[in-house]
Amino acid sequence: MDRRLLDLLKIERPIVLAPMAGAMDTELAIAVAQGGGLASLPVALLDEAKMRAQVAAFRAATDKPLNLNFFCHTPPVSNNAREHAWREALKPYYAEYGIDPAAPVPSSNRTPFDAALCAAVEELKPEVVSFHFGLPAAALVQRVKAAGCLVMSSATTVKEARWLEAHGADVVIAQGYEAGGHRGMFLTVDLAAQPGTFALIPQVVDAVGVPVIGAGGIADARGIAAALVLGASAVQIGTAYLRCPESKILPPHRAALRAAHDDDTAVTNLMTGRPARGLVNRVMRELGPVSGIAPEFPLAGGALAPLHAKAQAQGSGDFSSMWAGQAASLGREMPARELTRTLWIEVQDLMARLAA
Repeated sequence: MDRRLLDLLKIERPIVLAPMAGAMDTELAIAVAQGGGLASLPVALLDEAKMRAQVAAFRAATDKPLNLNFFCHTPPVSNNAREHAWREALKPYYAEYGIDPAAPVPSSNRTPFDAALCAAVEELKPEVVSFHFGLPAAALVQRVKAAGCLVMSSATTVKEARWLEAHGADVVIAQGYEAGGHRGMFLTVDLAAQPGTFALIPQVVDAVGVPVIGAGGIADARGIAAALVLGASAVQIGTAYLRCPESKILPPHRAALRAAHDDDTAVTNLMTGRPARGLVNRVMRELGPVSGIAPEFPLAGGALAPLHAKAQAQGSGDFSSMWAGQAASLGREMPARELTRTLWIEVQDLMARLAA
């Protein structure tokens, strides 16, 4: 096993909690850290004050290492025609739920990593800073590294992995097509060419010299062991933690996870404007999971927000982002600390049996 990540981060188990914006906070992060994994806190939906508060709560509870995760997308340019077409597509649903289609669209902004957030990172000094959708400007990456933080980012292809290493990433997350949540793709828009996790990991391991974390459809000991055998230094797990009591997902999402099968997820751009894998719901079925009229990330989510609120009030996730990977059915309902420890015990038992 490649122990570089364990040694770099001083963690007990090669398990990284996926940073899942909107689905978790410090409670889940603390539990995974106490279980011996690398805790992550997603910052994309937080302002600076809330980010600082969550980091402070984490530091008060444990001295384990912390990964702060940021988006580094290019802010969208408004396109009135496209946004109007999107509102027109949603108008029948607005009428069904009694929502005024002429009401102002709620904001759905996501703050990309910038100089102000970088200054906060320099002060807070998390052990790891990770990015989604590539890396920020080179000067910001250098400031993060100068603060003593390891830099990680997601690659969905070998080309992206090589780019990340060349531009300063200390660790590459190989995100296979099975993964839940947003695709980290940034050098390509071709969904059809995205490789699966267990094809991607060994090719990324061969292509870069930095440690690699395998991600996507990994939810039990078999997936963890497979990723490590293929050369990964660790695995990143998200969906399997969503059924833990510490996650903050809404009841329809939790119910859908309990009932999930292997074919119940799809990659969609309807929810935010960027491809992301989630549990199939009504709007994905009726409009098709990928639409050319969905506004740029993250603007698509604004017009869906009133529908999300109305449907959730009725116990439905028909217009909600219910992110999940293809191995959702392998999740277990147990506390996150216990799950982290149990997964690694099961990996060791499995490897021992295979070696016997």
